[in-house]
Amino acid sequence: MAEWRPVLTVVTAALLSAGCTSGAEKDSGSGPSASTARGSGGSAGPAPSPSTAPTAEDKAYTMAEDRAPKTRSAAVAFVRGLSTRPDNFGSGFRKAQPYESDPTEWAVLDEDCVWQRRPLPKTALASLTRRFTLPGSGGKGPVQVSLTVTVHQDTLAARRDMAVSLGEALRCPDQRLNATDRVRGLYSRADPFGEARNGVTDDDLIESGKYLVDGARGSLPFDWFKYRLGPVTVAATDRIGAGHTAEEASRIASDVAQGVAYTAAEIDHIGGNGAGGTGSKSHPGTRAGDGTEEAR
Repeated sequence: MAEWRPVLTVVTAALLSAGCTSGAEKDSGSGPSASTARGSGGSAGPAPSPSTAPTAEDKAYTMAEDRAPKTRSAAVAFVRGLSTRPDNFGSGFRKAQPYESDPTEWAVLDEDCVWQRRPLPKTALASLTRRFTLPGSGGKGPVQVSLTVTVHQDTLAARRDMAVSLGEALRCPDQRLNATDRVRGLYSRADPFGEARNGVTDDDLIESGKYLVDGARGSLPFDWFKYRLGPVTVAATDRIGAGHTAEEASRIASDVAQGVAYTAAEIDHIGGNGAGGTGSKSHPGTRAGDGTEEAR
């Protein structure tokens, strides 16, 4: 697939205001992450007049259901065809190992509040996680980024998946990510397009809590976000290693959020929606905040 990179300025602020701070993966080896100052996000602006046709900047990034993949093979080709590059997230990033997950599996929170890799249900066609890393240097830990794109059977299935994700923090406020990493005190929030912090996609979901590593002192803020674009969901995380200043963490988080914006805009572009237009995407009530998390 030929690379397509949208012109993004204010869209990054919209992504950040959707609740992105740094966090940890929910289905693979995770490390601690730094947190940066959180944007408060204002209220959404007034709806456009019914007599006025919406412009590209008034539209959510989305994927029309009739343009989305309909079979597992087509969905796998779709997620693998997305042109996510390491430098989307900032200078110096490279592909991590392992780089890609099995697109026929995804992460499931079991009855004991432990994350497990399981085969996809019938309602999901493909789910691919790609991992990237910025090597540590000068006493600063590495930065790990994971981005997961899931193609659901239809928009209803994607909406149900968002609802399940929203309820998981209520069911399991304390979760085990893997053998050594866990999160505590999780709470979740969802915003449809145009409300509060979401000026980007059809639906936005964020979870926040505390991230802990067994044997290590203290905890770090934990935030994970997930977007829905029609029948497609995008979830992301960054894990910022120890030793980074708050200013560095804020810059890294901003770069990562812009990388996620590229993916959302590319999906919209493939869907033929043109929400990104040829300029920036701006909505009332969005303010810059911070970083990201991964993926189920």
